[in-house]
Amino acid sequence: MRPTDPEGHGPVRYGPPLPGDGLPVLPELAAVLAAAAGRSESEPIGGGHGLREAACGYWDRRGLPTEPEQVVAAPGAPALLLALTAALGGDVLVPRPCAAWWAPYARLLGRPVFHVATPAESGGVPDPYALLETVRRVRDEGGDPRLLVLSVADDPTATVTPPEALHETLEAATDEGLHLVSDETWRDTVHAPHDTVLLSPAEMLPDQVTVVTDLSGAHLPPGWPAAVARFPAHDAGNGLHARVLDVLTALGARIAGPVAIAARYALEEPEPVTARIAAAVRLHARVAAAAHTAAVRAGAVARPPQAGRHLYVDLGPLRAGLSAHDVGDAQDLEDFLAARLGMPAPGGHRFGDDLGALRVRLSTGALLAGTEEERAECVTSPSPLELPHVHRALIHLKSVFDDLRDEAQRWEPPR
Repeated sequence: MRPTDPEGHGPVRYGPPLPGDGLPVLPELAAVLAAAAGRSESEPIGGGHGLREAACGYWDRRGLPTEPEQVVAAPGAPALLLALTAALGGDVLVPRPCAAWWAPYARLLGRPVFHVATPAESGGVPDPYALLETVRRVRDEGGDPRLLVLSVADDPTATVTPPEALHETLEAATDEGLHLVSDETWRDTVHAPHDTVLLSPAEMLPDQVTVVTDLSGAHLPPGWPAAVARFPAHDAGNGLHARVLDVLTALGARIAGPVAIAARYALEEPEPVTARIAAAVRLHARVAAAAHTAAVRAGAVARPPQAGRHLYVDLGPLRAGLSAHDVGDAQDLEDFLAARLGMPAPGGHRFGDDLGALRVRLSTGALLAGTEEERAECVTSPSPLELPHVHRALIHLKSVFDDLRDEAQRWEPPR
């Protein structure tokens, strides 16, 4: 079975970063970092005891009892995934589409990466039957699939996988002896937490799942790289934990001392941090819903966003109008929309999707762009969509989509 093309259309180094929140740094968090700026000693590989204890408390509050010996911290989730992939060996399975940073680290190690289709209702977790078929085909052709990376709160599709669908996929993965890495970077950004059930795979398969959380998802600014991983307890995870530490040591992958202090503060979740996270989630939920409405009313297809700070849009129904602008694939669409919208619009090929499909990920943080004061006002305003700079951005987005609809209708052949 042929693995996914190494880079698609465009170099990996131009791939999209995690979507930022578009907001000023929380003042209390900035104060903690500033107070730690004089710290000269290095944070140990894997994180100091205080940071790992804070991570244990974070997971305990989410129904995943954790001991410090199960935790490893690193300067960002990519370093953790690279170390996990190196430690586990074998071929890697990921959903189609998936977070843009998942596949390059396996390829860097020379490991084949195989994308598996996801169900129609949600992304981030492969369809169980497609997973079994992919594993069978890879093994028939001499491959060695060992690792499945998935995400119940997904980048790029912004969906949350229902527990029953997750359970079916985990059963299939267990039958095939796969180790799972659950990327839970966006689990704290669910738009309707009281109406959406998010279940970690580690709750279902405690001995087969390593959880990875990049703190830039909800707790830290993207420019302060820090992430934590939770390994299975006791014998199930001890060997993997040790091998991952070996890889991180070889890489010199330490969190900067002041950032580690800020990460510990954020993971302890004092009131200023939880209040900011809740406010940011409400804000991005509103902006994402407005962007989704604009796209769908123009004839595009998009799943309703349920988490994160992004929206995944399929403009295939508008292909006729886009063809008039020489847009024939996702790279063309990325270039065209980025110029039209004045904001990044990475194509679906960046996320392992088909190059020929006209899909893009739009980030809601870019729609909040403005002065420091304007961005700060977004957090406190009871009507953030009515703020002038946000209103202008949404009107512009709607105008671009409406123009594409009109152009598509103009170029459609008569029936």
